[in-house]
Amino acid sequence: IMWGALFPGQGSQHPGMVKFLFEEFKIARETFEEASDTLGINFQKLCFDGTDEELALTKNTQPALVLVSTATSRVLTSLSNFKPIAYAGHSVGEYAALVATGALTLPDALRAVRRRGEAMQEAVPVGEGAMAAVMGLTPIQVVEMCQWAEKTAAKEGVQSPLEPANFNCPGQIVISGRATLMQWMLKNFTKEVYQQVFSPEADGASVSRVKFIPLKVSAPFHCSMMKPAEDTMRALLTETEFKTVATPVVQNFTAQPTTNANTLRENVIRQISAPVRWIECIEQMQDLGATKFIELGSGKVLNGLVKKILGEKATTYPMNSLEELKAVTSLLGI
Repeated sequence: IMWGALFPGQGSQHPGMVKFLFEEFKIARETFEEASDTLGINFQKLCFDGTDEELALTKNTQPALVLVSTATSRVLTSLSNFKPIAYAGHSVGEYAALVATGALTLPDALRAVRRRGEAMQEAVPVGEGAMAAVMGLTPIQVVEMCQWAEKTAAKEGVQSPLEPANFNCPGQIVISGRATLMQWMLKNFTKEVYQQVFSPEADGASVSRVKFIPLKVSAPFHCSMMKPAEDTMRALLTETEFKTVATPVVQNFTAQPTTNANTLRENVIRQISAPVRWIECIEQMQDLGATKFIELGSGKVLNGLVKKILGEKATTYPMNSLEELKAVTSLLGI
């Protein structure tokens, strides 16, 4: 059996996440202690007793998710012979993947994502950026739609950018950019525009399937407005030690399996203002031979995305309870 190891990103957090691991396993408690000592945050209190609002603050969410994923990964590795063929993490989850494969230490990853969360927040004043999920368009159509919006709105003095931010799964793509341009597009993207923007083979009738869902986010992640945050992270990560590893990380920025220390560093810096190419990452892991995917951390968002990308060709496993952990360890063998 070939396993792929996946690490979730922002949006997967919830109060009480991995409490069952903390209560059952010493290695999980030690991981929480290591994280709390590194950042001077009581992670036990934040993750188990914190409110949704506290956990949703980007500067808290990012280190909490990396910690929770690392604790899950360490417990699984301590209980079984888990040797995935490749690792991948969604957005901030990529840092947990780097820790799991040995490219980064947990303290370095936590310090980096704490700063990453702050830098992303500082890059764009609150209210100036926006994100929305787009349902019913292909990846190419989303790119064309954003280009149309930027070009047409510019004539009315509306500033760019509007860009694809997450290619999550077929039919679910997230766009990100300037709030004023997002509002302009939501108002102006009509059936007539749809037929005019897309090539004739794009069925005009299917405009009725196109839906935009504005997302509650504090900043426009994974678009060029994040360039100041990328510059901050370049300065920090250039000083951070990365190691070349044996098992590849399929990275968001290139969707390619990577083992080299310098390339891993460069790609994790670049992903801040570039789209998360998740569909391609999962397809790449399948090409490497992965047929079973385990989501190491909180929730099962990635389980759902993998099913939509690969359908019946893949089996997915979440890790949200002792029962789910036991099911996976029995498959893996000790």
